Amino acid sequence: MIRPINREKLGRMEPGQDLVTAGYIGELGVAAIAREKETELLNWFTRDYLRRIQTIENPAALPSWEEFRDLGATEYEAVEEGGILTALWTLSGTYHRGMSVNLRAIPVRQRTIEICERFELTPYRLWSGNCGVLVTDNGWRLAERLKAKGVYAAVMGRVEAGALKEICYGDETGCMERPRPDEVYRILPDFRWDIENQTVTAPKF
Repeated sequence: MIRPINREKLGRMEPGQDLVTAGYIGELGVAAIAREKETELLNWFTRDYLRRIQTIENPAALPSWEEFRDLGATEYEAVEEGGILTALWTLSGTYHRGMSVNLRAIPVRQRTIEICERFELTPYRLWSGNCGVLVTDNGWRLAERLKAKGVYAAVMGRVEAGALKEICYGDETGCMERPRPDEVYRILPDFRWDIENQTVTAPKF
């Protein structure tokens, strides 16, 4: 279920600032799908490879908001239900700002792409776990500081004036759609993620 935007502002988000992804998208949802659909996926992947996909790599490992702020971030939104597109929509709606986002700049592992392709899912609308969206005055500098701490990060876009939320993918450009139900529910209708206790409830877990 996608919740309405109702969150307090942590700091600021202004036109001209950069948008940074911290961590890789889609990993929590893909891990759950790989566990539930293991028998089917063994037709395409080795068991050892599936084991790596099924492993949720410490979904609480990102720095805290206070640490992000000390590194140069002015806002933060965790990528949870609905994936990174919902996180971006939430930030935009909270501050009534537009944004331009390059989907190809968003970090996603090859294994996530492979699982999504098998089930015709988009990783941009998939539960991510250990991932977040940051707003900052200097995206390149923040990304480098995060990498120095062992967190992969990349600049994916900018905050814009107005309300337009523009999405670019290669030569194609369009407007961001309203949030949709998370892609994981298409495969696992009973999927549940306990944020507070960092646990997953789903078939075969």
